[in-house]
Amino acid sequence: MISVVIPTSNSERLLPRCFDSLITAAVRGVVREVIVSDCGSTDATLAIADAAGAHIVNAKKGRSTQLAQGAVTAKSDWLLFLHPETALEPGWEVEAESFIDQAVMEWPRAAVFRFALEDFSGEARRSEAKAALRTALFALPLGDQGLLISKHLYQKIGGYRALADMEDADIVRRIGRRRLVSLRSRAINVSPPAKTAWRGFTLTLLHALRVPSRVVAKL
Repeated sequence: MISVVIPTSNSERLLPRCFDSLITAAVRGVVREVIVSDCGSTDATLAIADAAGAHIVNAKKGRSTQLAQGAVTAKSDWLLFLHPETALEPGWEVEAESFIDQAVMEWPRAAVFRFALEDFSGEARRSEAKAALRTALFALPLGDQGLLISKHLYQKIGGYRALADMEDADIVRRIGRRRLVSLRSRAINVSPPAKTAWRGFTLTLLHALRVPSRVVAKL
């Protein structure tokens, strides 16, 4: 039913947590394969992926390139793009399966999970609120929210493209607000450094304002 695509780059610390959240879905047959699209990790990332039974794809560096390469090898009719720092909360597969069962070819849709952070600070709750506001106002969810999309729709819109730092915003904009559904289940993420989080917000805002990618790439 679902092929999970995970882009990795020295992700040994993050990957086990991500894999753990997929076990129940794999046992139920909702997840049929996990594809790790790696850009040359030198730590234990590949050993962890191999031990977990994931299919490993060698890709050029760049998250958009890695996601695109992983999607090419996927065998299932549905794709779930997931960052290694993301773990889906228990029960997500039930909601995802229901979403897929209700999908129709005449009006294909995609879905994202609710953004959450694993720590309990006030700053984490504020970051979650900002992510929810961004999704509501701009229809631009974070890549850390995952993306569940039929292979048919993914191919129809052209898939992931090589755009510096903005691959997630680019693909959801091409999916379109009316075809994007927000699921109730959470995608729980490892908290990024404040500087990284602020840069991500800034890049998203510039993309929402349609600033040319060649200008954003220089920032």
